[in-house]
Formats: sequence, structure tokens, C-alpha cells
Amino acid sequence: MEPSNHKPYMPAVAAPTVYWRVEGSLLDLTVVQPVAFFTWNAQTFAERFRRRGLIFLMAALRPFLYSTNRKFATRVVHTTLRGVTRDRLDLLGEEYFKYKLKPELKTHGAEKVRELVSSGADVVLVSQGLEHVMKPLAQHLGVKRVVANRLEFRDGVATGRLLEPVIRPRGAFARIREQSPDGRRAPKTLARQLDISVEELRAAVIGSGRESMARERPIVHFEGRRQEAGFSVRRALAGKHVMLIGVTGFIGKVWLANTLMELPDIGRIYLLIRRQKSNPAQRRFEKIVEESPVFDPLFEKYGVGFGDYLREKVEVVEGDVTQAGLGLDAEAARRLQRNLDLIVNSSGLTDFNPDLRDALATNTDAAMNILEFVRGTEHAGLLHLSTCYVAGERDGRVTEKLIPNYTPHRVPNFDAEQELRSLHELIAKAEAEAEGAEVTAGLKSQSLAKEHAAKGLQGAALENQIRKNRIRWLKTYLTEAGTRRAKELGWPNTYTLTKSLAESLIVKHGAGLPIAVVRPAIVETSVAKPFLGWNEGINTSASLSYLLGTYFRQLPSNESKRLDILPVDAVCAGMTLIAAAIVERRHDSLYQLATSVTNPCDMGRSIELTSLAHRKHYRAQEGLESWLRLRFDAIPVSKERYQRMSAPAQKAIVKSIQRIMSPLPLKKTPLVKAERNLERLEKLIELFEPFILLNEHDFAADNVEKLSHALVEDEREEFGYKARMLDWWDYWINVHIPALRKWTYPLIEGRPLEARPARSLQNGETVKTGT
Repeated sequence: MEPSNHKPYMPAVAAPTVYWRVEGSLLDLTVVQPVAFFTWNAQTFAERFRRRGLIFLMAALRPFLYSTNRKFATRVVHTTLRGVTRDRLDLLGEEYFKYKLKPELKTHGAEKVRELVSSGADVVLVSQGLEHVMKPLAQHLGVKRVVANRLEFRDGVATGRLLEPVIRPRGAFARIREQSPDGRRAPKTLARQLDISVEELRAAVIGSGRESMARERPIVHFEGRRQEAGFSVRRALAGKHVMLIGVTGFIGKVWLANTLMELPDIGRIYLLIRRQKSNPAQRRFEKIVEESPVFDPLFEKYGVGFGDYLREKVEVVEGDVTQAGLGLDAEAARRLQRNLDLIVNSSGLTDFNPDLRDALATNTDAAMNILEFVRGTEHAGLLHLSTCYVAGERDGRVTEKLIPNYTPHRVPNFDAEQELRSLHELIAKAEAEAEGAEVTAGLKSQSLAKEHAAKGLQGAALENQIRKNRIRWLKTYLTEAGTRRAKELGWPNTYTLTKSLAESLIVKHGAGLPIAVVRPAIVETSVAKPFLGWNEGINTSASLSYLLGTYFRQLPSNESKRLDILPVDAVCAGMTLIAAAIVERRHDSLYQLATSVTNPCDMGRSIELTSLAHRKHYRAQEGLESWLRLRFDAIPVSKERYQRMSAPAQKAIVKSIQRIMSPLPLKKTPLVKAERNLERLEKLIELFEPFILLNEHDFAADNVEKLSHALVEDEREEFGYKARMLDWWDYWINVHIPALRKWTYPLIEGRPLEARPARSLQNGETVKTGT
């Protein structure tokens, strides 16, 4: 059983306590109505019908039960909620109040309560309703304390048992005797009516805020280095010169914006940006500054002086990490190697299964180029961003220890350097094969056989078509080869393979250098910085969460598997801590930024919270489409059930219909679009299976916790790593899904994002940065 987190609410200033009975003065509320609402909105259709049957049974037995013992009857009614999660009850309680009770709230009674609150009285609402309904009512009226019925929960799931004291319903004639806008009751009178003592009444008072399941836990570390107290981020990074690689990415932009906001005393931040054809690095950064919402807080802080601040703190350097020497000219390289204190490498190709050439160049070769550049500096350290999922196909606790030449399948005599050479040889062989006579002949036949404009081409036009087909063939070949090799070695995709190879090579070639590898888990929406609810692009979980907001219901997943998600500002906070530690040479070699050990949220809960967040959105909309969608909760199912009842089975049915209708003289076979959509859905599920169904990882994140704990007192609030205190209910429902709906879902649907006014810098002049 979960220990109760309800603590008696103590007002800051002594004020007269007024107990106010809700029934009669504010609402004509019965015990059964909200319970029926909860049961009728259970997660699965089967649950809904089963619980509805129980409610009808209770309705039939109610007169007898209430005439026997009202407390016992109240307990019996609430047993129908056994197995419902606290997450669902909290969301449905808010919904029930907003859409059912709020319109029926008695105006005169509500005005009297607000007058009492305004006068400074400590009002306590007392009701036979559940806390999940009464707390939203109290918050609406400005009341901070309630007495209400409370369910017992175990692991976040209701047992169906009411905790003491049970607030029984009023008597049979109460509707006549107690219909007054004034619900004030003396403590003794109220206790007598509830059949409890005054002491029990006072002990039953709880705060009206929603109870968070995130709890402070003691930190106990049994291994690794001890971090001495007195660690200061401001002191460590004051006046320091840092080069950020990857500022055009999601994490890079947020880290830059947060660093400029939090550390105005930092020396200078150099941004290594690659030129894009005719678009120089300087212009690429200017466009980010002009358009990205990430910089809104900085612009609000500095106003017209924002451009001056950027010129003072930021310098854009044109280069390319995929080239030796980072693609810098000799003079720029010498200046940076002389001045830099730290390089932060947040660059990388995050596509799961890209062209092997791109993945190696960006994720592995680039890391080696950066490492060689660090070796040539006078005193610079390196923070290299990797991913927790280099762990690959394995289960259990993943500790913060770098393993050279690591493979998830523990391939004997595996050598990362030799593997990298082999992959480059595979690429060279594929490129030669693409130019060979056999492939060329096949591509020519393919071009001539096409039933479109390419048919009948000759000469230069035909050669041009063959060239396009060759590019496509080579890309497909190398994409499949990378994925195949990754799975042979135990990684789910090319992305994790190439990131892991980079780690192994850093271990081998970076010995003796001040380097920390940082592995974030799945990086998602911010909770505070640069502002609440920032997200960008179609990231890791966006496609799945979007899918769960449609009529798709059955997601093949392991309910107990922990989905390790982390807000981007928590990742950036961890990076800043680690950056300061590297500068002071008090760092560890590996840091994991994750929540699966310190603040776990399993797949079962993640799926339900996602559905509840979509429900909250659709409940606020009008129309039949929204009414239908809010009734389709997604549920976790086994792989077998998914194949038997979801997309694969539906695709098989569609194909059967297509075959039956194919002899008909139709211009376009029906259901072609449906078949394509189901195929895309199958591929999406297959892509995400390692993260939602397989590989039960628990990523330890001890090292960053120790750094955070060592911070000086006045920096813990601003620079502390607080992932263990995330309230997943609030994050999913009020932050993450609404952010995806604003910043990401339009991209999935092919719609433009909400238009933003152009940012004006220095009276309309474009900001220039650096020298």
C-alpha cells in the first residue's frame, strides 16, 4: 500500500477556520453520480461494460444498503473503482467538475464562500464526494483545504477501499432541511452529522492541490568517485571560452539559450556551424536567432540590447566536423586551440536508420575529428553527447561505466576500430558496385520499364534517369546494410551502432584527455527553460503519441517496461553541470541523464497518460469527431494480440478485399490509401519496438546526481538536476502533449506552424555576431 502523502494543511497566518458543507449550499451532489462517471470512462471497452453493470446493481441495492448503514453503503459503491488508476481519477475528476458540476454550481453559495476566503477565513469544504472531484471545486472557489472521501491506492491503482474517515451522505430529509446558500457548520455539529469525532474531522483535512506522485528520495551511492561540496557552476564557467558544435539541433539551441540566460559572466561561446551550399554559417545562425522561439526569453530580457549582448558573447565559426581539422582554416584553428576551455559536441544524425555513409560521417568520424582537435588544444576539455540507447539489445540495469569495444551481443574479439574500417570498406565496395556493369544494366532496364514520363527516354535524358536511379539504389543498399549490421551486433538501428562506435573510439584514443561522455535518454518537451512547453521537430515520441490520439487503440508494448523520457531543459541542466565539472577537472568519464531508476514511468502508465492528455484536448472541442476520439483510449497489448487484431490483421483484410475486387473494371482499386496507411503504421511500430516492447533498460544516473548534490546552496535551485522530482501526470497532460500539439503535430499533418511576428533586433537591423 502506498504511504499517504496527505499532510494537514497549516495556514501561514492563524485565521478563523470555517467548515463548509458542499451538499445543499453549493451542489446537489450524490455519491453515485461521480462514481458512475468514472466507471463509464474506464480505459478499455470491456471495463466500461463490466463497471456499468456493477453500477446498475448498486443502484438497485442502494435503497436497502442506505437504510441499513450509510457508511457501509458508501464503501460498497466505491468498490466499483477497484483497478482504476489515480491518473485517470484525477483527470476525470477535473473533467467532471468542469463540464458537469460547474454549470450547476449554486451562485449564492459560491459567492458566500468567496467572500469568506477574501476576508481571510480559512475555509474547509466538506463533502461526501471523492477528493478527485472536490479538489477542482475548491481550487475554483479559491479554497485551500477540503474534507472528502479518499480511496486507498497501491502502486497508483485504486484498491476500491475508502480510507478513514468515511464521509457518509446526508440523511433522507437533508434536501429539505439543509437547502441553504450558507453551508457553514460548527465542528461539533458537523462531526456529529458525519458520525466521527472532532479530532477525526480535523485530521481528515487535506490540501486542495492535486497530490503529486513524485517524491523526494534519499541519495545513496555505493560506487564511483565522491564529489566534494562547494561546487559552483558560475565560478567554474566565469570568463571561460566554450565552443558548441550542433547549435542547429534541438538540444544545442536550448543549451545555448539557457546558458546565455543563466551565465552572463561566461567568457565567449563559439558556434561551429557548417555552410549549406550558398547559405553561409553566419546567416544560418542569424536565421535561428530571428525565427526560433528558443530566444524569446533572451529578447524579452535584453530588448533592443539583445544584438549587442550576442555580439559580446557569441562568435560564429564556419567549419565542418566531418572534415579533418573540423574544416577550419589554419588561423581560426590556432586561435581556438589556444583560447578554448571546453568543447561541447551536441551534433549528430538522429535518424534511426539513415544512409550508412551519413551516419558514420556525422556520428563516428566526426567524433574522431573533434577528439584530434581537442588533443591539439592547450587545455580544452570535451563534453561529447551520445545516447543511453547505445546499450542495445540487453535487459537490466545499465551502469555509468564506459566499456571499450562494447557490443550488446558480446561478440568475441570485437574491435571498434576494425569495425569502422570494415564499414567504410563496405561503403567503398557498394559505391563501386553501383557503377558496375551489372547494376547499371539493371537500372537501365528499370528506367525503360517505368510506366511514366521516363518510358522511351534516350541519350542524355536516359543517362540522367539512370543516374537518379543509381543514387536511389546506393542509398537504399547502404541503409539496409547499416541496419542489418547493427542488428547482427545487437543494436536496434544504425544510429545506436554509430554512436556506440564513437564511444569505444573515444575510450581508446581519448585516454588522458579531460573528456566526459554524456548519454541522455529520450529528450522531450521543456518544463521551464527556455519556457514551459517548448519542443521542436518530429522527435522520438511524437509520431507514436500522435498515433495514440487517433482511432488506433492497441499498441504492442511491455506494460512494465520503463519509457525513459527526459525534458530537454533537464538534459541541458545536466550538460551545464558536467561542463563546469570538466573545466574544474572533477568530472567522471560517463554520465547518463535518465529517469528509469530515480523516477520511473512505465509503458502502461505512459500510454494511459498520453490517452488522457488527448482526451482533455478533445473534451474541450466540439463536433462528432472530437466526441468519438475522446472515447478511444489506447491500451498496451501483446505482440500476438496486435498482430491478430490490429494493423497487420486489418491490412490482411484490406488486401483480401482488394483481390476480390481486382477483376472489376475500376479505374482505381478501392482501399489503396487504407492499405498504404496500414503499411506505414506497421513500419512505424516496427521501428519503435525496441523502445516500447523489447529491452527493459534501467539507466542509472548517479554521477550527475552527485554533481548536483555538491552544488553550493545558492545555485541548487537554478543549476540543480531535478529529473527525480518530475510529476509525470502534470508533465504528460499539461505540458508534453499540448506542446507536441502546438509545435509538432502540424508538421506530421503537413500544416504550417502558428505564424509568429518577426523578431525585431536593433530597429529592424539583422543581428551580427562575432568578428
